[in-house]
Amino acid sequence: MKIALISLHGLIRAKDPELGRDADTGGQVKYVLELAEELAQQPGVTEVELLTRQIIDDRVSSEYGLVEEPICENAKIVRIPFGPKRYIRKESLWPYIEFFVDQALAYYRRAGLPDLIHGHYADAGLAGAQLARLLHIPFVFTGHSLGRVKQQRLLDKGKSLEDLERRYKLSQRIEAEEVALETASMVVASTSQEVEQQYEIYENYVPGRMEVIPPGVNLNSFSAPESQETEYPIGPGIERFLRDPSKPPLIAMARPDERKNLEMLVRVFGESERLRELSNLVLVMGTRERLKDLASAQRRIVEQILGKIDDYDLYGSVAYPKMHTPSDVPDIYRWGKQRRGVFVNPALTEPFGLTLLEAAATGLPIVATNDGGPRDIIANCQNGLLVDPLDPEAIEKSLLRMLTEPKQWDDWSEKGAAGAKKHYSWANHAKRYWRDVNDILDHSAEPVLARNAKVRRMPNFDRLIITDLDNTLTGDDAALQELLETVKEHEYIGFGISTGRRLDSAMELIEEMKLPRPDLICAGVGTELYYGENLTNDRSWRKQIGLHWTPKEIRKLFEGVDGIFVQKDHQQSEFKISFDVDTSVAPSIPKIKRMLREAGIRARVVFSRGMYLDIIPNRGGPGVAVRHVLYKWGFSPEKVLVAGDSGNDEGMLKGRTLGVVVGNYSPELERLRDWPRIYFAEGHHARGILEGINYYQFLENITIPNDRHE
Repeated sequence: MKIALISLHGLIRAKDPELGRDADTGGQVKYVLELAEELAQQPGVTEVELLTRQIIDDRVSSEYGLVEEPICENAKIVRIPFGPKRYIRKESLWPYIEFFVDQALAYYRRAGLPDLIHGHYADAGLAGAQLARLLHIPFVFTGHSLGRVKQQRLLDKGKSLEDLERRYKLSQRIEAEEVALETASMVVASTSQEVEQQYEIYENYVPGRMEVIPPGVNLNSFSAPESQETEYPIGPGIERFLRDPSKPPLIAMARPDERKNLEMLVRVFGESERLRELSNLVLVMGTRERLKDLASAQRRIVEQILGKIDDYDLYGSVAYPKMHTPSDVPDIYRWGKQRRGVFVNPALTEPFGLTLLEAAATGLPIVATNDGGPRDIIANCQNGLLVDPLDPEAIEKSLLRMLTEPKQWDDWSEKGAAGAKKHYSWANHAKRYWRDVNDILDHSAEPVLARNAKVRRMPNFDRLIITDLDNTLTGDDAALQELLETVKEHEYIGFGISTGRRLDSAMELIEEMKLPRPDLICAGVGTELYYGENLTNDRSWRKQIGLHWTPKEIRKLFEGVDGIFVQKDHQQSEFKISFDVDTSVAPSIPKIKRMLREAGIRARVVFSRGMYLDIIPNRGGPGVAVRHVLYKWGFSPEKVLVAGDSGNDEGMLKGRTLGVVVGNYSPELERLRDWPRIYFAEGHHARGILEGINYYQFLENITIPNDRHE
């Protein structure tokens, strides 16, 4: 078996990963690296590939620009170039997800398909789901932290929905998580509470697809101190902040992020004379050379914490070292254990908390948020206390108990080390995972493109134009004739049509307008594919598009819904159910999606021109169909110009193809303005297509002026 893990954001490298460098480089990086290494050791696994983003940026190590890097035998990192070369935060990645999909398709065509795709976090969940739908490969999803949960916790802290959307793009993240959950054959969660109180609030939550498989801790690295006299290199870097370094330390280790709630911990310490008398506070907040080099959101958190230290005059009682290496992390726990300290995690939400396991394995008791992973860890290891992260009195009381009950501290310490070894090893995780994915694969058909033809059988075009039919190609007869003459004069250009009409209706209009028969027809809102003069049906496309398609249930769901009217029979097709929508009374599109999801119907919603609603299979859609054609026949996306005017064209406009939105576009496409490789023409109908051809110099040496969108 070949397994593909996808983790798109953060700085991922096999040796000395820079955990805590920023808000995007945390526990997930360690999780996927250790998972890859452990899976590679399973019998029957021939290869594990961890796909991430290639980064070429003078501000970070050149190692993140390497195309491939070994993790261990049978496991490697593969870096896919997409989006700006420079390092950007994860919230800025959303316009480039389809770029990753296109680049990954090109990679798989060269290197061969994996048997399983596993997406980590929302962005890779969306990308992995799209690849799985395109290639008909089983998909597994791990959310790590979830957008709906983060949104609710930050709203509870008094943040406004508008501010959260601006800063975190939570609506895109939540929709990506819904798509991932809808597509996944299995969702890996770390705890039962994560399933029941976090995933459960999603519309695509299906209990039968959830598997609780706790992650592990590297027991070779994280172990108790050899003796009380052992000295650690990181020790002086911490102790130089403290008047009395022998006091028990309250250690918090987390990147500076609002969700981590570190400011609350400083407030509790600052307001408790007893805590300051008994202990020191040690804040390990990632790494930084200079404060001004941090991303603005991180810098704001660090400045707030430093401000609190100043307000409470905690100098000499609080350590906040700027730098540490990955090899220092186990020693920080051991240093704390020698001094009978406590590890503190006051996060607002914690899906799991690998640092808690690491602390447990080294014998350091814990005080942690009463949420997610900490509940299970403390239940299994009996090594600490749970607290409400918004209750300062409860946090103070728990920390004081830790510091004033030495026999109980010894018991927590011993049980933590034993419990981590018993319940949390990567070997146990990998065995459970391997058992479950084997069951999934035993019940999955072989991908239809797994044995891809090496020789192209389509006409040997150098490049290809694919355009929507109604209102894009039609509407300006003079411009249409000019476009057709342009195509005719250049034999190396293929011509394709993508339309919401089914094939018979599309061909009727094509013949009525005396258009040449296209080399490619993508009909029925991307549910039908035909080639050439004889309209040869793409059998590999048709073979698996109908997965989970339940047209009777869809029709029944919308019967009697105000403002939604089923269109006439000639507008329907085998894999498309079409409705007219009166938006003044009909449910909103998000509500329609919710209705389908809550009914357990796995389908895609396409809304166009403010009045037309098409429900199609998850594996359908113009974007998926066009990418299927490119993958199957070996076309480069950079040599494919796509043009459209409405929402049902959105999927094919995104990504590495050269997109043209004609001037008479409908409002739902406005959200794509300023997206990379999408050109908004001023000319309407076919005149806009001609304008796009000129913009990209498509007939000559193609240029892409809108390629780099920083």
